[in-house]
Amino acid sequence: MATEQIITDHWFAIVNPIAGAGHGLTDYPQIAKLLRDNDIYHDAVFTEHKFHATELTVEAIDKGYRKIIVIGGDGTLNEVVNGLFIQQICQPKDIQLAVIAVGTGNDWVRSFGIASCYSEAIRAIKEGKTFLQDVGAVTYTESKFTQTRYMANVAGLGFDSFVISIFNHWKTKGFKGKWLYLASILKAYFQYKSAGMVVELDGKQIFNNLLFSIAVGICKFNGGGVQQLPKAVADDGLLDITLIRPVHWWHIVFRLSKLFNGGIYSIGHVQHAQGKHIRITSVPPVMLECDGELMGETPIDIEVIPQAVRVVVTKEFLASRK
Repeated sequence: MATEQIITDHWFAIVNPIAGAGHGLTDYPQIAKLLRDNDIYHDAVFTEHKFHATELTVEAIDKGYRKIIVIGGDGTLNEVVNGLFIQQICQPKDIQLAVIAVGTGNDWVRSFGIASCYSEAIRAIKEGKTFLQDVGAVTYTESKFTQTRYMANVAGLGFDSFVISIFNHWKTKGFKGKWLYLASILKAYFQYKSAGMVVELDGKQIFNNLLFSIAVGICKFNGGGVQQLPKAVADDGLLDITLIRPVHWWHIVFRLSKLFNGGIYSIGHVQHAQGKHIRITSVPPVMLECDGELMGETPIDIEVIPQAVRVVVTKEFLASRK
């Protein structure tokens, strides 16, 4: 006879010790103290390898946890969201998911008004305001096999994924620092060649030509604060898409502020679209990154799952939507 599962009121904290060039490890004692001082009782486990956060999420839900704190970056959050969809015990939105950002980019938290300041992120957890956000189901090719994963923020192809590949390569060589992502962007710009891509949105072809970059997302930010999808609304049941045609460097340099202030669509080489399902094919195959993690290559299908995950947000964010 199956026994009834005991549900605990404690939070389960998944800590990525290498997030943010090691801040996950060095800052955890400070974060743990702030959680205790705010009467937020938690049980913490440190990740040990890639996709470990996904495994830990499944195990936590199996043990009766219904509240999870991600102490890491966007990649750790991505792994946890995938764990929510892999587990078979409850609906993903039955789990409260909070983030204390210690990563490099920390783009997901920006869309919900969650500060990188630990005390402010913990204040949001204590206040307990939640929001049901959309999720993207991403089907892609890897080693000639078709796989599906889930994204909470933004997927990028072309230049975006090429930057991530350079960034990851340099990290494996031991390089660290906030300058590393900027250096990766500069190197990628002078090496990356635009690829021919066919983009179909809700069954209708919307693009068939050379593309420098394409971003598909639920939220607004990627690349460490770039508003590549400024019109994105995280619970509208739509994917936002930004297509950037081949562009000379001076078009970016003299419009750099528009990448950060939401004015990207005023740049002539940039096109905006929205829909529920997007299919991208290319010649040659183009790499895919989701939430800052490389995953595979084209052909790629992304479909929105409306209001699928319950996330902790600030009360200010909720008030701004009224």
